[in-house]
This record gives sequence, C-alpha cells and structure tokens, in this order.
Amino acid sequence: MKKSKELKRCHWANSSEMMAEYHDSEWGVPVRNDRKHFEFLILEGAQAGLSWATILKRRKGYAKAFANFDPKKVSKFTKVKINSLLKDPGIIRNRLKIESAVHNAKLFLDVQKEFGSFDAYAWQFVGGKQVRNKNRDLGDFRATSVQSDAFSKDLKKRGFKFVGSTVIYAHMQAVGMVNDHLISCFRYKQCSF
Repeated sequence: MKKSKELKRCHWANSSEMMAEYHDSEWGVPVRNDRKHFEFLILEGAQAGLSWATILKRRKGYAKAFANFDPKKVSKFTKVKINSLLKDPGIIRNRLKIESAVHNAKLFLDVQKEFGSFDAYAWQFVGGKQVRNKNRDLGDFRATSVQSDAFSKDLKKRGFKFVGSTVIYAHMQAVGMVNDHLISCFRYKQCSF
C-alpha cells in the first residue's frame, strides 16, 4: 500500500494504517456475496454507538466468534453459546448486539429463501445499480438516504434488530451499494460500477 501522502484519500482513511488499508481495498467495492453481506450486517450492528476503528480492530475476533460469518451456523447459536460470547474479549461484549446477530441470522436465512439470495434483496433498494454520490468535502457526507430509510424500514418489518437507517446506510457504503468516496479520492473511479 502506498503511503498516505502519496494518494488522495477520503479524510477518515488517513487516521491509521488499518483504516487506510480498509478504505483502499474494501470500502465501497460492490459486494455480491451473501456471506459478506451477513458479515457487514453483524459488524455494522456491533458498531452502533461506537467507532468503525473499534470494530475493525476486532474483525478477526468477530469472524472467529460468529462462525466465519456463516448465517446458518450463527442461527443455531444457543443461550450457552451466547453466554460464552459475552466473555469473549475479541468482540464487543454487549448482550443485545450479540443476541441480535443470532436473531438476525435466522431472518437472513428467511430472506435468502424468499429472494434467492440476500444480495438480490439488498440491491433492489438501489434499483440494482450503485448510487454514486459526488461528495467534494466533509460537509457533503450524509448519514442516511431515502434508500437506506426504505431498506431499514423493510428489515425492521421483517423483525431484524440493530438495523436503523444510519446503520443500514453504513452497510450500503461498505458493500458498495453506495459510492461515497470523495470525488477527489483515488478510489472514487475504481469503485464506480
């Protein structure tokens, strides 16, 4: 990876090497993989009220704790397993967030059955095409959108938890449904699909 000063990045990516790596390799790249969608639903839900850096530091811990983000396995977690996760220092030990991940795994599987894939379900909220915002500076960024409002509302109607519009907008950014790179960022064109 090139040093921060050599490339023009989104402002937040320059806060650490870890954030720059995530920005440069993943953030905003369109995802068409259900397991990745499930991973980001867990991670974004865990982030609620916390910084993304806090969650990113624990990403390997989350992968280990949540069966490498396999929704079928997570959906079968028992109360005993949930209680063991509350002692796991590799994740955020918040009972509501852990229980919601297990609860959401069951609903994720229902969505897969109904739509053929969670991916097909998710991308319908942007008409199957990436939303490309043209952010020029920090003041242009938003926390929600009409699409994240609709996606969040539908998830809540299905019973999902920790899926408010802000959480879902962050999910949409992470999985490339929305390209929110600054237009001056070297990744803006690379992530435009």
